[in-house]
Amino acid sequence: MNTYSETVGNKLNDILEKTYDAEKGFKKAAEHTNNTALKSYFKDKAAQRYNFGHVLKTEIKSFGHEVEEGDSFTGKAHRAWMDVKALFANDNEEAMLEEAIRGEKASVEEYDEVIKDGSLPTSTLQILKNQKTAIENGLANIRTLEDLA
Repeated sequence: MNTYSETVGNKLNDILEKTYDAEKGFKKAAEHTNNTALKSYFKDKAAQRYNFGHVLKTEIKSFGHEVEEGDSFTGKAHRAWMDVKALFANDNEEAMLEEAIRGEKASVEEYDEVIKDGSLPTSTLQILKNQKTAIENGLANIRTLEDLA
């Protein structure tokens, strides 16, 4: 918890990039469903990730580290996969939910990896823990939506 290293800054920028990827993916999923509950869920998750991004950017800047923005290759591939599933899956809402669950589980793992870093400032650690908990809660909620798809 001593210094805000370049390594920590890079890890947070990776999470920030994936946060924006998730936001775009959830927006895209909302566009591809007519199910009101799913559309609302995906829109809420997109808004949540938008807010996560701003909190992360503020935290990164507060320690004098540069914020990198842009799409990751993984994020583009994930959104492309959701597009393919939406177009070709017999039950596209179920496929989108499955993909969203996979993405959320990956997010939790990424947060866990950064949280393990012993050099995180207390404020950064708290932000990451709060965001991870929100993602985990969303995962629990998304499972209840599987019955609606």
